[in-house]
Amino acid sequence: MQTKRRSLLKNLLAVVAGVTGVGISTNALGKNTPMKESGNITYDQDVPLFSGHTKLGNMVFIAGKGAHFQGDVAAHTDHVLKELEKELKLAGSSMEKVLKVTVYLNDIADYKAMNDTYKGRFGKNPPVRSTVAVAKGGVPGDSLVEMDCIAYI
Repeated sequence: MQTKRRSLLKNLLAVVAGVTGVGISTNALGKNTPMKESGNITYDQDVPLFSGHTKLGNMVFIAGKGAHFQGDVAAHTDHVLKELEKELKLAGSSMEKVLKVTVYLNDIADYKAMNDTYKGRFGKNPPVRSTVAVAKGGVPGDSLVEMDCIAYI
């Protein structure tokens, strides 16, 4: 499992390098890599705004999920993780196949409570993670936490 994740991360880095202009071989994702596929699209006035997920080859990128209701950071974290899981399933993946998570906290003081709710949700081999406290203005929509992730199928 760890070897497969490492290989997928190498492929992901190759894709990122190519997008940023560093340059990659046309075979970085394989000869039969399909075009980008998006799902669960959010619209603004009938114009596509963003996708809930995007797939490229066997990689899936999940958009940030927040919790837009009254509650504490534990309730928001639980909700966000459930939303990530739903989107992963919709894209054909799962929590166990997540390679990278980024957590955006409205207040870094909520780090421990977020962590207490977060732990164990990604199986025995958790993904790498970055946690960031957002600047003045907070997480959009008054959510106390937002998360996005990268996984494989």
